[in-house]
Amino acid sequence: MKKTKLTALGGVLAASVLTLTACGVSNSGGGTEAGGGTEAGGAETEAASGTDWSNCTPGAESTDVASLEASADQDQDITIGAFNGWDESFAAAHLMKYVLEEDGYTVDIQAFDAAPGYTGVANGDIDFLMDTWLPLTHADYIEQYAADMEAQGCWYDNAKLTIAVNEDSPAQSIADLATMGDEYGNRIVGIEAGAGLTKTTQEAAIPTYGLEDYEFVVSSTPAMLAELGTATDAGENIAVTLWRPHWAYDAFPVRDLEDPEGAMGDAEIIYNFSRTGFTEENPRVSQLLKNLVIDDENLSSLENIMFSEENFGGGDNDAAVEQWVSENQQFVEDWKAGALA
Repeated sequence: MKKTKLTALGGVLAASVLTLTACGVSNSGGGTEAGGGTEAGGAETEAASGTDWSNCTPGAESTDVASLEASADQDQDITIGAFNGWDESFAAAHLMKYVLEEDGYTVDIQAFDAAPGYTGVANGDIDFLMDTWLPLTHADYIEQYAADMEAQGCWYDNAKLTIAVNEDSPAQSIADLATMGDEYGNRIVGIEAGAGLTKTTQEAAIPTYGLEDYEFVVSSTPAMLAELGTATDAGENIAVTLWRPHWAYDAFPVRDLEDPEGAMGDAEIIYNFSRTGFTEENPRVSQLLKNLVIDDENLSSLENIMFSEENFGGGDNDAAVEQWVSENQQFVEDWKAGALA
């Protein structure tokens, strides 16, 4: 980590928390504050650099790190920021931690809300974040801090809001639900009232597809997942609001309904961003960030081991990642070889 004064970070974090609170941010149930709308309160935009953040292919800058020994990096002490409440943020951070520590680095993962996290990277107190959603959710933060950060590639390109059903369900599209109410008990099971996903479902999907006769059950993420588990165990049809990435896609036999009208919004891309100077000072870690590509199957299985109650339940992320890697060693070898793309 760049050797700036961590004591100075305290005042910045306090100010950032106030800014975040003023934006009315809710992050219950998923990466896009459970979806729908920019976390920083802005609109889709290109950063000050003019970069089109909607255009990134995960792993596009991949290369084998075999020629880059850990000793090539000036600093073996790495600090990774992860966003409170965002499962994929901790999944990616702890996966990176595992690989780096195997190679002799010392890694510290620090949890932040988004605004303090970006402030910390821009100030050099955090080496990098691995959970920037673009071009929409985190656009305002990138616009504000782009000059003091370096993009380190993108690793996932299917971050989106969904309405999901059991795998053997008759509906193929959200539009099908309008004529199949009896199959689903005329219910769509949602999550928290303040979630962006809930707002998008209420204000866009339901009127777009004529689902006003459905009962939209606004509950909580745990309650929704409990109903999903009960229904799939019993072989019953169910429709729920969900989002990618999420471990439910590995834990339950579910699939997304097609969204031909785009009512749930477009998929976003998840990027890595580091402090300025990180690429030059830590070329090997920088290359590992650019090599990382996690598809839905791998990400949902990793998150399932880390966060579902049937597994580690978020209680020991390092042990969960160690278990996942033991079952997916080829993934790590391909990652280092730049072959995940």
